[in-house]
Amino acid sequence: MLRTVLDGRSDWKVCGEARNGREGIDQALNLCPDLILLDLSMPVMNGFQAARELQRLLPKVPILMFTTFNDSDIEQEALSSGVAAVKSKSEGIAPLFASIQDLLKAA
Repeated sequence: MLRTVLDGRSDWKVCGEARNGREGIDQALNLCPDLILLDLSMPVMNGFQAARELQRLLPKVPILMFTTFNDSDIEQEALSSGVAAVKSKSEGIAPLFASIQDLLKAA
């Protein structure tokens, strides 16, 4: 569903999609994206673990976490893991798009 919504934007191109954190890291290394969008809940390697590894390997690529979990402890852990911004799925798609746009402009 999220992929379909993102693909609907003519000004962005989704260059990859992963089923788990480890696959996401591998794809990011191969594809060199302008931005990485992670979920917190992923098999094999969760969003915190993946963000730490991605931050180490691709420090200039901003990471945005889009998650169902919405509390300050989760957000703080994400930010300390190298995530540039955290958006809750309960906020809807408009705040996610705004954060993506902001991070792409800042990069």
